[in-house]
Amino acid sequence: MDNNLKIVISGYGKMGRMVEAVLLERGIECVAATEDIQAIDTEAARHCVCIDFTTPQAIRDNYKFLADNFKAVVIGTTGWDDIHDEILDYFRQRGTTLVYSSNFSIGVNLLFAAVDFITKKMARTGGYSPYVLEMHHCHKLDAPSGTAKTLARIVEDNTGLKPDVSAVRCGEIPGIHTAGFEGKCDRIKLYHEAFSRMGFAEGAVDAAIKANALKGVFDFKEIIFVD
Repeated sequence: MDNNLKIVISGYGKMGRMVEAVLLERGIECVAATEDIQAIDTEAARHCVCIDFTTPQAIRDNYKFLADNFKAVVIGTTGWDDIHDEILDYFRQRGTTLVYSSNFSIGVNLLFAAVDFITKKMARTGGYSPYVLEMHHCHKLDAPSGTAKTLARIVEDNTGLKPDVSAVRCGEIPGIHTAGFEGKCDRIKLYHEAFSRMGFAEGAVDAAIKANALKGVFDFKEIIFVD
């Protein structure tokens, strides 16, 4: 483990507390965990990686502060697709490393890879109509989820077909995602179910470890399976 890795957590809700627990388990220093990231000492921030699990509005309010002051940033918050390019461009201009993802679960990133593989093959055969279904707890602010949008984007980029995307909000479901393909003679389903939010926290810490040694702006799925 890199002993120079220091973490600040932005957003101290359920996900922030889970990230803190993973850091403690791995022996990684957590300098601060806060709901008000702009109150952090900027001199200390220069030596830290920030892991952000806040809200879509908080990202809009804070992304310039994050890029201006931290060594690197990991954004696990979703719901900012409308300013996606604006945020990435700002980090590039500031020369601050950013790792972002619609989902930091390793299993979900394997799902992305599987959907990418199968839809590239499907583009050559045709004959299937795609859909994406996602289910989450009733507290989730964005619908459809960022993960569902990523799945839909992979399908559309590879096949030219725009999948129907459906969202369910109910109870305390941590997260279930299905990419389905209906054919004349059969059906293909690729499915991922999270048992808890802990997988997202584990992946975000993995992203922070990588971000601490990288320069640039990356989608997590571009770097997670690279040494």
